Amino acid sequence: MNAPVSPSGLSTEPRLTSLSHGGGCGCKIAPGVLSEILKTTTAMPLPPELLVGIETADDAAVYRLNDSQALIATTDFFMPIVDDPYDFGRIAATNAISDVYAMGGTPIMALALVGMPINVLSTETIGKILAGGAAVCKAAGIPIAGGHTIDSVEPIYGLVALGLVHPDRVKRNADARAGDCLVLGKPLGVGILSAALKKEKLDAAGYARMIAVTTQLNTPGPDLAALDGVHAITDVTGFGLAGHALEMARGSGCTVELDWSRVPLIEGVRALAEQGMVTGASGRNWAAYGTQVALPEGFSSVDQALLSDPQTSGGLLVSCAPEAVDDVLAVFARHGFGGAVEMGRVVSADGMPGLLVR
Repeated sequence: MNAPVSPSGLSTEPRLTSLSHGGGCGCKIAPGVLSEILKTTTAMPLPPELLVGIETADDAAVYRLNDSQALIATTDFFMPIVDDPYDFGRIAATNAISDVYAMGGTPIMALALVGMPINVLSTETIGKILAGGAAVCKAAGIPIAGGHTIDSVEPIYGLVALGLVHPDRVKRNADARAGDCLVLGKPLGVGILSAALKKEKLDAAGYARMIAVTTQLNTPGPDLAALDGVHAITDVTGFGLAGHALEMARGSGCTVELDWSRVPLIEGVRALAEQGMVTGASGRNWAAYGTQVALPEGFSSVDQALLSDPQTSGGLLVSCAPEAVDDVLAVFARHGFGGAVEMGRVVSADGMPGLLVR
């Protein structure tokens, strides 16, 4: 099928973002709603080989195959966060593969998940989305070995990503220790940029920064997992830095402290947030967990929006012993993440585990 055309002969194919009610990881069901849904699921007996399941809202499932190998299995898919179909495919694939890296693993193959409104989008556009995903998988050194397609009202693309890790090197989000330092691999602000893009307020430089962040594979994962001082890893995605830091805090029974002045932001996002370029998902995130976050006096609504801003293909959040920080930063730098910074710590919980922003 060719692109739809008007009587004048001009293409009438709509912007990809106009077809989605939410873009990227901002499509996630709000944390509070998800928690209510999961309460209705029936617990099943778990085999001892299942090293990581749903109990701590971790990034992927991990199943021990033998003494030296465990299988990582994850899936991620969403509606368009950008209008360029090739870039959409790249972002979605990078985001899906990230969960394998976040467990400390190496990806081995992927399956494509494709839902497209075939009466609205041309086969050329859909082909570009798939080509973008394939390009990222090639960069990660893995094949797309299959998948599934459906005719959908909204465009949806993502992957099932599979990987391998040594059972002793699995890095859960729940193993942070009091006394650890926190390192973040990528700057925040993808949700802000996506909101500006949808409102046609994002310039070419801002778009380039958005694509650079969201298509950078989190390849430091396996090398970080090999460091003795690294205790926990997760990636920051749809629930924002606050949401994923809280998951780490709750799973570890600790309190996470963030030094907000050191948290990296993508260039230009604060100004855009001050202009009101925030996503609805940011507010839904805060409504779900804001009561568990202690903020300093005078913390602005803009900073709150940045703290809960949904990240698509966000950075790795690493909890490590203080003496391992330099090694962690060196691994990030070796993989091209020169902007990784130490920006927090883990302390013993005084009462309920939570998040403290300083």
